[in-house]
Amino acid sequence: MRKTIVILLLIASSVNVLAQVERPRNLPSFDSKKLHWGFTVGLNSMDFALKRNTAAPNFVYADVIGFQPAGFQVNIVSDLRLSDYWNLRILPGINLGSRHMVYYEIKYDINGEIEGMSEVYDMTIGSSFLDFPVIFKYRSERVNNYRPYVIGGLSLRYDMSARSTYNLDEDDRLLLKKADLYLEMGFGIDSYLQFFKHSTELKFAIGLFNRLSDEAPPQYVEYFESLSSMRSYMLMLNFHFE
Repeated sequence: MRKTIVILLLIASSVNVLAQVERPRNLPSFDSKKLHWGFTVGLNSMDFALKRNTAAPNFVYADVIGFQPAGFQVNIVSDLRLSDYWNLRILPGINLGSRHMVYYEIKYDINGEIEGMSEVYDMTIGSSFLDFPVIFKYRSERVNNYRPYVIGGLSLRYDMSARSTYNLDEDDRLLLKKADLYLEMGFGIDSYLQFFKHSTELKFAIGLFNRLSDEAPPQYVEYFESLSSMRSYMLMLNFHFE
């Protein structure tokens, strides 16, 4: 028993010593730059938070079928050093993605209780955003060639795919407003390589305004009246090269 304790203590000491070993640093002066540039490529998944109006006449139940992990984005990185730990980042770019909405007709039994639902219509809502994030980045102390960080900020997005009028030939059920403001937060880790810095980042964005248009469709008023609001959500996995 005593030998086992001694061996465990030796292993723990060895791990602690290895963790404190100072390795050669790549790009040692990178973080002292006042301003630097780069680019971002990433994947995203978009969703809607729906507020339903169950008091609407001819109510139809709308739902978003999970996350659609098919989105893609490209951004330009402009990074301003504010202090040893704080940076201000502006990342204009293009953000593409989609959501899949399904409408259901609710069936009631003779007692007025919900008996089931049957699908009556489904649609894919695609978005092509012009993206203008302004992000504050707080970094921890650098450990060898790694530096974890957290981020927070706002992003203005303008949806170039959103229509301003209904297309009767395509049986549009609803329209979206083009502009929205998003609250963004996330975390990541900077990796200092020999010739550039690479960062892997997970970011979550919450739309602050209702994206549902104020204009009802002329043919399908019940689809419009069955929703009170639609707020956007996005989950993004970004890879920065700076």
